[in-house]
Amino acid sequence: MVQKRTVLYENNEIHYMLERKMVKNLNLRIHKDCTVYVSANSDIPAEKVDDFVASKGNYICSAQKKFREMAQYAPQPKQYVSGETFYLLGRGVRLKVEKNVQETISSNGIYLYLCVKNPDDYEKKKRMVTRYLDEQCRTIFGEIILEIYPVFQKYGVSMPTLRIRDMETRWGSCLAKKGVITLNKRLLEAPRNCIEYVVMHEFCHFIHPNHSKHFYGFLAMLMPDWKERKTILDRSATFWL
Repeated sequence: MVQKRTVLYENNEIHYMLERKMVKNLNLRIHKDCTVYVSANSDIPAEKVDDFVASKGNYICSAQKKFREMAQYAPQPKQYVSGETFYLLGRGVRLKVEKNVQETISSNGIYLYLCVKNPDDYEKKKRMVTRYLDEQCRTIFGEIILEIYPVFQKYGVSMPTLRIRDMETRWGSCLAKKGVITLNKRLLEAPRNCIEYVVMHEFCHFIHPNHSKHFYGFLAMLMPDWKERKTILDRSATFWL
């Protein structure tokens, strides 16, 4: 059962959707369209949930402001026509679409060459570019994992399985017990040293599952400049996402 509710925070109305579920704690989620969702056990009075949401008012308003700014600067959907820019490892490459019987796609670091039989076939161009970028993700992310893994092998960490997917709010995640690292496809657009930071961050969770002071101390020991790398990633995210 989902119920729409409203609370006041500093004279501003916060609308949220309350879903009753078999959960132990109150769970708050803010989607990139600025909608707010809360899940709570049916035993918790709605008024108590309202108080919880109101107590998170500053966080909710800040997150919604950030999502609105991201939407304002978000690029328009790609049309896959010559002149469009795609970002690879922090550098823009210009798309060049050419008519050719032999359909291929390649890049020299400056241009992304797309040869297709029918330059007006939007779906075909989209599939080819998407497949190419996914392959670049698997190759580059895989290389970075191989480079960083020896550090953690000494701690008894097994080589993790790499998963690549679109994620709305995170650059990466780690399932320590299953030995899985998941990376956001959009990381391909970031400079390589930023990708290295995210991979190192997720690897550290195999040793410290949470974000405790021990986790950050361990991360700083292995990557002393991680804060600088994270700053670059965070500052550029608005333009990439």
